[in-house]
Amino acid sequence: MLLGKKRKLGRNIEEIQAGEKLEMSETIEDKDLLLYLGLTNDNNPLFIQHDYASMTPFKRPIVPQILLTGMITAAVSKYLPGPGSSIKKQSLSFPKPVYHYGKVNFLFEVTEIDQSAHSIIMKVEGKNEKNELVIKGDLEICPPYPPKSITSNTLENF
Repeated sequence: MLLGKKRKLGRNIEEIQAGEKLEMSETIEDKDLLLYLGLTNDNNPLFIQHDYASMTPFKRPIVPQILLTGMITAAVSKYLPGPGSSIKKQSLSFPKPVYHYGKVNFLFEVTEIDQSAHSIIMKVEGKNEKNELVIKGDLEICPPYPPKSITSNTLENF
């Protein structure tokens, strides 16, 4: 916890417009897979065993879909709308697998803004190096709320 240190928040709902886009790329490296597998204790052989994966239609180990989902949530938290935002609802599909050491090119687009619900709707697509769709979905996001002034009832950073 960082007491006494202010953190920059992302954009609030009034600063976001429908049609805004964010493009980013992520390459899946060994460290990403090892951190995920160590954190979750997920030992699915399809994710880690080359001999098993070679006997499946995938032919080689694939990246866990939840790791790809984490990349999406990280983009929301870091860039659009940014720090202080939260995903309220998501619907994702993974039409093709992503393989170890693969690169995913993400495209996020704000499609709707609902001021009364304090939420924005975004579409997300991810494509691999062959430009094949590997992730498709919709997100409902709560952008950061503007900070309220400090009073005797509140403490900074809480």
